[in-house]
Amino acid sequence: MSDLRQTGRQRLRDGIVDAAREQTVAIGWDSVRMGAVARLAGVSRQTVYNEFGSKAGLAEALAQREVDRFVTAVRDTLRAHGGDVRGAAYAAIAHTLTEAAGNPLIKAILTSARGGSDALLPYLTTRSELVLTEATGALLAWAGEHLPPADPVRAAFAADAVVRLVVSHIVLPVAPIEQTAQLLAELAGQLFASATVPTT
Repeated sequence: MSDLRQTGRQRLRDGIVDAAREQTVAIGWDSVRMGAVARLAGVSRQTVYNEFGSKAGLAEALAQREVDRFVTAVRDTLRAHGGDVRGAAYAAIAHTLTEAAGNPLIKAILTSARGGSDALLPYLTTRSELVLTEATGALLAWAGEHLPPADPVRAAFAADAVVRLVVSHIVLPVAPIEQTAQLLAELAGQLFASATVPTT
């Protein structure tokens, strides 16, 4: 496929995902219909099916884009703080929690997830390839660049634990964002410190 055709197809897919996002924010994912998405995107219903296969395929694409945006922001925030573990962790966690709280798509996802069998929430919270693997990878990449050498298994566990805790507080917040971010940042510092390989 030529670069021009590839660019055109990506624009087509982006337009469909944009329409799906708009519909999800407006009426909730459970109420989104492929025909309505197609009309909003200015394409045929068959085109939507040709590109994504099913509503589940469209859900995955929509969720993937939101996750990519979050992970990019987290990566940039971590790098901006260099090797300051607590500062970097706090900034990244606070940013993520704040963005999630104010993101209309995630609010729509959380609302639709309380009923219906095809809710979008699982694509953001339980699919490791969407949230856990990508966010953990970003955290591990930052740690590898800025922190002392660590045991790979322990470092992977530390990153995975931090990401899972942040995701859980996005889904079910229990305290103000600043307090949660501070406590999780302290925990992140302890976890990564425990993963550090002792120098002899």
